[in-house]
Amino acid sequence: MKLHSNELPTGKNYTLYKTLAIVFSLVILTVIPLLYNLVNYYSVFILNNSPKSPSTSYSSREENDGFVEKLSNYREEEEAECDIFTGEWIPNPNAPYYTSSSCWAIHEHQNCMKYGRPDGGFMQWRWKPDGCELPIFNPSQFLELMRDKSLAFVGDSVGRNQMQSLICLLSRVEYPIDESYTADENFKRWKYKTYNFTMANFWTPHLIKAAMGDSNGPTKTGLFNLYLDEHDQEWTTQIDEFDYIIISGGHWFFRPMVFYENHRIVGCHYCLLPNVTDLGMYYGYRKAFRTAFKAINSLKNFKGTTILRTFAPSHFENGLWNEGGNCLRTKPFRSNETQLEGHNLELYMIQMEEFRVAEREGRRRGKKFRVLDTTQAMLLRPDGHPSRYGHLANENVTLYNDCVHWCLPGPIDAWSDFLLQMLKMEGIRSARDWLQFG
Repeated sequence: MKLHSNELPTGKNYTLYKTLAIVFSLVILTVIPLLYNLVNYYSVFILNNSPKSPSTSYSSREENDGFVEKLSNYREEEEAECDIFTGEWIPNPNAPYYTSSSCWAIHEHQNCMKYGRPDGGFMQWRWKPDGCELPIFNPSQFLELMRDKSLAFVGDSVGRNQMQSLICLLSRVEYPIDESYTADENFKRWKYKTYNFTMANFWTPHLIKAAMGDSNGPTKTGLFNLYLDEHDQEWTTQIDEFDYIIISGGHWFFRPMVFYENHRIVGCHYCLLPNVTDLGMYYGYRKAFRTAFKAINSLKNFKGTTILRTFAPSHFENGLWNEGGNCLRTKPFRSNETQLEGHNLELYMIQMEEFRVAEREGRRRGKKFRVLDTTQAMLLRPDGHPSRYGHLANENVTLYNDCVHWCLPGPIDAWSDFLLQMLKMEGIRSARDWLQFG
């Protein structure tokens, strides 16, 4: 029977409609408050653990005044999808938030103030994205978000540089204890007991299986054999337990390399070997990231989030790194004073292209991939490297000027600003997806 707009069901039909209406109303009245409370609870947690402004106060207890305004601002910022990785460096007189004497985790070669760097202005800048704010790293927030979780840095010594920066920033709340399973400094494991948070470093400069072929090589810096289709089991067999891994690499690919695939030589980069085709560094770089990402996607037990930390350019001027090049600038570039080009641009584009392929495959397998894009911000920081201040002036050492790593304290500390903001937004995204998709 077809009902017109002015007709009502009668008899048994009426009883059925009435019953369904009552049940539907009860469901609505029950579910909506639960969803509302869930959203508010998660929003309160996130917002109450967000710094109101850059400061040196790191109390994890904040008042709830102005909650509605804060929630509105957070949602507006999320909806605007502000790119936190595009912006400028602006003065920050409150920095630094630790010193070379207060943090024991600083590697000697990045301890610039200890070894006589005469200027300290390079420590007093913060990253300001275009169109929004990036809060200064709050160690209490970070440790709460990482409670009962784990984080691994997978890559070369710049990745270790990042881990040491994070340890120093967290030292205002707690120092970790060493739970390393080996004495090898390339494989450190740290535990924050109060928060049951584990942080580890897996040193793998080429990300894949590699070996020294000749300790000298054409440039006296070593000739490396890279097995482009084979995983580096030093880290791929150990990351199942981690909630987050930050993978990075780049600077070692400038050195001479011989490329192997399917157990045979297929080419090289500046190896100067007879009858071996020079395929260039980009060939090996692309294949290395492709193989590393494939390794992650193939791990059935790895349920964590993979974060690609993009290439951080070096700033050698007046010569290559082993030909007298140096980095003596004392302030950042403005974004209109330099641009990403040459090797830096090519390496960045290769990373992003391989990342997108891995992300698509990972999504199909239920894995998460994210980007910590440090390239533009660090391109603007020629002033942040150790240069010659990684050792005493009168030391008899054979070290080159270091325009690859970053002084601590220094601009690399901003990577933790990025990371914490990503973790906070990840939480909001997860709550939103849960409400939307269940």
